[in-house]
Amino acid sequence: MFPISDSEHKARRFPFINISLIIVTIYVFFLQITSPDPDAFISEFALIPARIDFSNLTTLYPFITSIFLHGGFLHIASNMLFLYVFGDNVEGEFPPFTYLFLYLGSGIAGALLQYVFMPHSEIPMLGASGAVAGSLGAYFAFFPHHRIKAVILLPFLITTTQISAAFMLGYWFLLQVISGTTSLGSIGNDVGGVAYFAHIGGFAFGYIIAKRLPNKQHVVS
Repeated sequence: MFPISDSEHKARRFPFINISLIIVTIYVFFLQITSPDPDAFISEFALIPARIDFSNLTTLYPFITSIFLHGGFLHIASNMLFLYVFGDNVEGEFPPFTYLFLYLGSGIAGALLQYVFMPHSEIPMLGASGAVAGSLGAYFAFFPHHRIKAVILLPFLITTTQISAAFMLGYWFLLQVISGTTSLGSIGNDVGGVAYFAHIGGFAFGYIIAKRLPNKQHVVS
């Protein structure tokens, strides 16, 4: 199930930050895949939990830089699609540049939560999923009654449908919680996979910020 658009196509203002984030992320991915040594590029800028030392600030910058790396074309395409559909309206609900704080803060919060469960892993963590999840959490808080047009992929059939934002995002979050819980048994085996707890942490951070940050522009829909 992939979102195409939401029922409120027009944001309160031009989503400069959201579009800039998409452009910068695509540009960094281009630098990544065209690097003379992509593995070294990832090793330098991805978040590798075993290298984190909270007494050494220079080891902490990957909590931000890893947000702009991706594991492949499908990975970045899905993240940027969700960000494009949900991020513009969320940005419009905040004062200028506050959305940037929410996005980066969600990415950091998600990475921190994932780190808690795998602090000794040598597997690089990368991707905007936690940051994008923050936009989803804020959207869930602001626009639960909006409807999302989504593509449904079934065996031998591709169709579209309208789904309430509350259902779609609530289902997505529940799926992350279930998947994260069931993945706990494999943590410690140092194998790659989906960072479900980064999704959970990012979503929760975005939801809390949307609920708690003073916002005079927002009208509950």
